[in-house]
Amino acid sequence: MPTRSADATWTGNLPDGSGTMALDSGAYEGEYSFHSRFEDGTGSNPEELIAAAHAGCYSMALSNVLDEAGYDPESVHTTADVTLRMVDGEPTITGVFLTTEATVPGIDDSTFQEHAQAAKEGCPVSKALAGVEIDLDASLN
Repeated sequence: MPTRSADATWTGNLPDGSGTMALDSGAYEGEYSFHSRFEDGTGSNPEELIAAAHAGCYSMALSNVLDEAGYDPESVHTTADVTLRMVDGEPTITGVFLTTEATVPGIDDSTFQEHAQAAKEGCPVSKALAGVEIDLDASLN
């Protein structure tokens, strides 16, 4: 399997500086700053990119788990909210909340919930974030 890459450059001190982040694929390049990361400033931040990665990974993982169980998912839409909080005076990613909605013909909610939980446990990004609490709210359309 290939190695995926991104790069970032930061110029200046933390409160007044700024930076750029870019995916090697070219799919994203954006600016970030102290204000976009720790306040509500304009621009992106590393946590937003982690959220995008987790949402994408989880949607794929759930689709795969459902397919392997004999279901044919029509769609899986996931939103990931990554929380950044001060813990012992240090900015810390404290959790991820996944909200997913899926359209899956022929499945009951109980079975869907089992598969949704299995996908959360098996998702490679969930595994990479193992030190962080990951909550899931899964619903069928």
